[in-house]
Amino acid sequence: MSLPPLVEPAAELSVDEVRRYSRHLIIPDVAMDGQKRLKQARVLAVGAGGLGSPTLMYLAAAGVGTLGVVDFDVVDESNLQRQVIHGQSDIGRPKAESARDSIREINPLVTVILHEDRLDSSNVMEIFADYDLIVDGTDNFATRYLVNDACVLLGKPYVWGSIYRFDGQASVFWAEYGPCYRCLYPEPPPPGMVPSCAEGGVLGVLCASIGSIQTTEAIKLLTGIGDPLVGRLMVYDALEMSYRAIRVRKDPECPICGKNPSITELIDYEAFCGVVSDEAQQAAAGSTITAAELSGMLSAGDPIELVDVREPAEWEIVRIPGARLIPKGDLPAHLSELPQDRKIVLYCKSGVRSAEALATLKGAGFASAVHVQGGVTAWATQVDKTLPIY
Repeated sequence: MSLPPLVEPAAELSVDEVRRYSRHLIIPDVAMDGQKRLKQARVLAVGAGGLGSPTLMYLAAAGVGTLGVVDFDVVDESNLQRQVIHGQSDIGRPKAESARDSIREINPLVTVILHEDRLDSSNVMEIFADYDLIVDGTDNFATRYLVNDACVLLGKPYVWGSIYRFDGQASVFWAEYGPCYRCLYPEPPPPGMVPSCAEGGVLGVLCASIGSIQTTEAIKLLTGIGDPLVGRLMVYDALEMSYRAIRVRKDPECPICGKNPSITELIDYEAFCGVVSDEAQQAAAGSTITAAELSGMLSAGDPIELVDVREPAEWEIVRIPGARLIPKGDLPAHLSELPQDRKIVLYCKSGVRSAEALATLKGAGFASAVHVQGGVTAWATQVDKTLPIY
């Protein structure tokens, strides 16, 4: 369905702006009126990473007058495979500042506002209030529910995208005209069930495909052209090179945008989504060791069985010497192979999957089992700095 333009047009375009945006101006659907609306628009990008990179770059090139960037992270070398708004010289710099400099290089006519804070319930309403539209490129469920709920409460449209390995999704959630994110995903998946991009990987160019969809939807909403993805979920499979649209209906019982909402203010989203399950938290309590402690155990020749619960592709990148590989999903089938007379020590990339695996072991009677806080990443940064970090 077509929707009215989200913003009013600016008073005029300068001669420089006419020259810069001429290819927009000769499109009848956009024309002078649409470009003036883009100039007047204020768009906030949550995250300057894989999806935020193409979104911010193309929104800047399109002439969106004010761009806000929410990001508290710094550029890491592993980001450069997909986060094209940053370059080699930006490693170690705040992502928000790096993004700002790239935006200025693309289009100096755009005003860039930085929000270099972690977005949470204490600041999201104040930050969002100044923008017409929110584009979300984050990769964790807690932030997605936070962004959705804040947008519903403020009556703002939310352009959402998600990527994983070769698959991507995108939609527009706007409770005034259709469903919200909670209508599609009423509950977050169980902790540890869905790996993040950092754990499962992502094809770098997938970010461009989904980010360009998000940017297109933002431009359509701001100018009032076309048929936005309100009430539709676009699913992209890069391996099959296929796009398909799935109809998403508004849930009349949705706890925040339904007929009788039970959520009328922001909640604790970390608690709502969880980082690890309750079972994993209980298992890890008193059964967590540091990378340095593991190093000491290995140096002393302590009788331990070191088990890597990551996936085979991760094992090929880097591993702790002396470990054996049993992916977390395969662990229940291999319990009988684990020794009863040695302490089992589990590790993964960062400590989340190993905590979940630890709960499995504890439940099977391996009472002395422990896991390594920070996983192989902590080992590579604290014990053996010659190893790569991914």
